[in-house]
Amino acid sequence: MKTDSSDQPLNVTDFTENCVEGDSAGTIATMDEVEAHKGLLTEADWAALGHAFGSAIDTPKMLAALLDPDQSARTEALSYLHDPLHHQNTLYEATVPAALYVAAILSDPRTTRTVDKSRHAFPGCMRAELLSWIASIANEVTDEVKALSQRHGYSLDDYPPAVGIQRIRPLLFSASLPYTEDTDRHVREAALTACIPLLDDPRLLRHQRPLIPLVREVLGTSELWQHRERAIDALDAWGEDSSGLEGQRNPFLFCDSDLSAGGAWAWLADPNPAEGYSEEPPF
Repeated sequence: MKTDSSDQPLNVTDFTENCVEGDSAGTIATMDEVEAHKGLLTEADWAALGHAFGSAIDTPKMLAALLDPDQSARTEALSYLHDPLHHQNTLYEATVPAALYVAAILSDPRTTRTVDKSRHAFPGCMRAELLSWIASIANEVTDEVKALSQRHGYSLDDYPPAVGIQRIRPLLFSASLPYTEDTDRHVREAALTACIPLLDDPRLLRHQRPLIPLVREVLGTSELWQHRERAIDALDAWGEDSSGLEGQRNPFLFCDSDLSAGGAWAWLADPNPAEGYSEEPPF
């Protein structure tokens, strides 16, 4: 990223204007355009951008480690995406170019590698995790969040990182969409959770209807109640029929009756309820 004549770094909106050209016709970005953003690791002035802990000068090294051959390094890099780049669901200056980079590497075969899992983690390889992260940042700029912010006297349009994420939604959608039909069920579900909030972008509305069957048939039948709830909420918001889909009647009950506490989904149930949870399960 370059600086202006006063040596002040460009703001996030200026940065995304250089990265993504808007398309009033609603055409999503090509995969060549997505791939071009891999150069962000060397082109962006990360030191001039901020995250939860200050300067993002360490970000290029951590983003590159998402593709590291060492599983512990990949796991650390994935954790870095959530904290400090998206600490407590907050968007920061560095979140925007990081999102462009994540979108660019989704097609890399190395994203099919595994990462270490905590008992609160959703199942799936690195690619599923990256798609889930895209979903998380996209959730922060939805129409619902925008309306809620306005009711509290705060506008997302006055927050450059939010504006930046809004601007790149077509590109994030382009990168996520191919995986809605992936052979890996976890990747497929994660891709759909990413696409749903991105479809609040007016430029992408025409892509909503083709995804309705997948939302119903894939997310709506997921073993994870969070995904089933997401399917129900999306279909209801789109004016579609969600009947027959079973969500979680009690969202505070972290144990699904249709999942085995001793199997791969054991993180949903606490074997010692008296200990409680140090953090909320992912939603």
